[in-house]
Amino acid sequence: MTYAPAAKEQPVSDGPRHVAIIMDGNGRWAQARGRPRLFGHHAGARRVREIVEACPGLGVDYLTIFAFSTENWKRTQTEVAGLMSLFRRYIMKEMQEFVRYNVRVRFIGDRLRLEVKLRALMDEAEAMTRDCSGLNLTIAINYGGRDEVARATKRLAVDVAEGRLKPEDVDLETLPRYLDTCVLPDPDLVIRTSGEARISNFLLWQSAYAEYEFIDTLWPDFSARIFSEVLMQYGARERRFGTVRA
Repeated sequence: MTYAPAAKEQPVSDGPRHVAIIMDGNGRWAQARGRPRLFGHHAGARRVREIVEACPGLGVDYLTIFAFSTENWKRTQTEVAGLMSLFRRYIMKEMQEFVRYNVRVRFIGDRLRLEVKLRALMDEAEAMTRDCSGLNLTIAINYGGRDEVARATKRLAVDVAEGRLKPEDVDLETLPRYLDTCVLPDPDLVIRTSGEARISNFLLWQSAYAEYEFIDTLWPDFSARIFSEVLMQYGARERRFGTVRA
């Protein structure tokens, strides 16, 4: 699969620079076809490629996708093992294509619980794409918004305890510097597929002023065309960030 820009799509006027996606519905998509849930996850991984391809042509500079949450460990051992295998295969297969098409890859989440081989592949992908200046693709694996804030607060507390930061200097600008996403802009738009209308512990701090779109389409059916339509709807919104219309 090559990550070529989508030639037929036009950038959305005043469209979102950073889009985050909760990719939901893989399991239901597979079960509706009489197949195991992992079949849906593999279909969902293929859909990621299409959306990554579409981003440059739609004016999206940052794409953050929710691949595996801190709560997903509660799923069956078979499904979790299958997902971890899928992540390894995806990274190995796409790494060179990321470099070729100038995609900068980052991973967020707590890596300590992940197996060593997967962590090594994540490190390698980040190192190989460090100098890429095109789309910024961030993949959340073993990620939870509350967990992220807790880990960030611990790091901040250590800096206070060791004298590198004064308690009175801690403000709304301080904590974001300790988050996993410290080098990324906040998302402008968060999309959740599959008809569920909840945020599922995803980018809680960062999405305080994001626009949300909850759509019925299951993730494996979420095409570049649907993506473009959602971005067009975003372009029609007025973002006031707590102010009132003049």
